[in-house]
Amino acid sequence: MQGLVTKVKITLEMIKWEHSIFALPFALTATLLAAHGLPGWRTLLWILVAMVSARSSAMAFNRWADADIDATNPRTKMRAIPAGLLSRQFVFVFTLFTAALFLFATAQLNRLTFLLSPGALVVLLGYSYLKRFTRWAHLGLGLALGLAPAGAWIAVRGSLDPRILVLSAVVLLWVAGFDVLYACQDFDHDRAEGLYSLPSRIGIERSFHVARIMHLLMIALLILLSRLFHFHVWGELGVVVVAGLIAYEHMIISPKDLRRLNAAFFTMNGVISMVFLAFVAAEVWL
Repeated sequence: MQGLVTKVKITLEMIKWEHSIFALPFALTATLLAAHGLPGWRTLLWILVAMVSARSSAMAFNRWADADIDATNPRTKMRAIPAGLLSRQFVFVFTLFTAALFLFATAQLNRLTFLLSPGALVVLLGYSYLKRFTRWAHLGLGLALGLAPAGAWIAVRGSLDPRILVLSAVVLLWVAGFDVLYACQDFDHDRAEGLYSLPSRIGIERSFHVARIMHLLMIALLILLSRLFHFHVWGELGVVVVAGLIAYEHMIISPKDLRRLNAAFFTMNGVISMVFLAFVAAEVWL
């Protein structure tokens, strides 16, 4: 039992489960908008379980699928599987367990959520293979996280409102943009291994331009979202603050200086999602 607990702890560290904070606040934003406040505690609980288990399954599968690639990358060779801390078999079983927990959680919400959940899993797990054949794998990751707001809305309402797809598109572009930036640090490795990250195909400087365009489109869609949901002062202020944080994120890194990339990726993106949730909550309740 002690060995199992140790393996689970290592797995949670490997998948950075605390980084659920990236997509979870946007799912909770959709939950607030769908319920015009907080839904019942049972609905909220199962949305949280579904979100965390889905991301955990996706990340564990990514580490399982990419173990050989990680072993050749100086930045990732000390991850749990290539470092020998976990076996691929254990990580695969963890993936299956968390995927089953996700399906169970969706079944506790409503029929449509459950019926759509296998398709969501295909997107979440399939992302891991995209960089083997397309430079736009970053959009695949964006789509995987972008499903969160739409899924949360369906979990509350039992139906889909096209307006919430705008928030899904916001998350898609936000995630894809920062994933393009994050991939810049693996430029040499990805090019040597023949992987299809955008930086390895078009270069770091041009990739920065693409990421900026994605994030500009993201801000434009946030403005559209504020109109569709008739935001007033708090919601519109949230859009302004998020736009400012995105601009700051691009100011602290450049194609010639990636030293602060981790700060932009981990710290700023966590702040962005939480800040937007806070302003939407104020919009709904105040």
